[in-house]
Amino acid sequence: MKHRLTHLMAGVATFAMIAGAASAEKIIIGHFGNPTPMQLLASSDSLQQETGWEIEWRKFAAGTDVIAAMASGDVVLSELGSSPLAIAASQGVDLQLIAYSDVIGQAESLIAHDGSGIESVADLKGKRIAVPVGSTAHFSLMGALQHEGIAEADVTIMNMPPDQIAAAWEQGVVDAAWIWQPVQSEILKTGKLIIGADQTAEWGFPTFDGWVVDREFGQANKDKVVAFLKAIDKVNAAYLADPAAWTVDSTEVQTLATATGADPAQVPGILEGFTFLPMATQVSDTWLGGAAATVKGTAEFLKAAGRIDSVGDDYSGFVNAEFADAAK
Repeated sequence: MKHRLTHLMAGVATFAMIAGAASAEKIIIGHFGNPTPMQLLASSDSLQQETGWEIEWRKFAAGTDVIAAMASGDVVLSELGSSPLAIAASQGVDLQLIAYSDVIGQAESLIAHDGSGIESVADLKGKRIAVPVGSTAHFSLMGALQHEGIAEADVTIMNMPPDQIAAAWEQGVVDAAWIWQPVQSEILKTGKLIIGADQTAEWGFPTFDGWVVDREFGQANKDKVVAFLKAIDKVNAAYLADPAAWTVDSTEVQTLATATGADPAQVPGILEGFTFLPMATQVSDTWLGGAAATVKGTAEFLKAAGRIDSVGDDYSGFVNAEFADAAK
């Protein structure tokens, strides 16, 4: 296992020759801390060798924090969920979706507290539901409520970051939560999974995490951004080639657990809750080719729900497939 990981990271580092560390530009890359294959890059210096950047990795609890950091210019490249992306684009934040980090499945799910009486979405009426407002999980929750015909006024939505959800759950002040890992696994000890984002996607409310770049930075650093995506594509391909090999005892899973604080025993299951798309697939009409329409549809839903004030006529300017196309 160790040999395989070493070989993988060595391969990532050989994509191109880049400038020496003395001339490296320091940038901050945002991420959500999920134990996904890209964490192998964050845990080594291979990506810095590949891009020539001096990289500071910054973990964000929710997409709203990413939007603020990118709007301020502090962060120029980051993971961002589809719902916060729609919010940012509608607000005119000058960023572009350049690739998918993952398509969300049961990695984000509705968990009902033991004793809450919740066995299905229909049972949420009158209940207290914790969720980070403005997140992809929030979008999935609203989609589930709409699908079931439950008005938002008929539930109590409690806006909490993940760590507060865990504490509130322990105190018994919430009946359910729509949340991601590692909090999801923690609250499942005294709860039950009702549905995941894979189900709400089938109901017409898909969610994803994307890689977004500050527009000006991306245009000024095309080659390095492409190198970044190539490295992401390579580690994802290593997982997709043999997911069964990423066992709890594998070096890959142990590395992801160490990097993110996740329980190694839970990492293989967490990985199964995401879909990782090769860059060659991402540039199709289904994915990046249709992303502008997906983002606009999300924005329209958020406006109807009273979460944003207006929806733009065209979101194509917030999607740029040229980076993924060059990286495939």
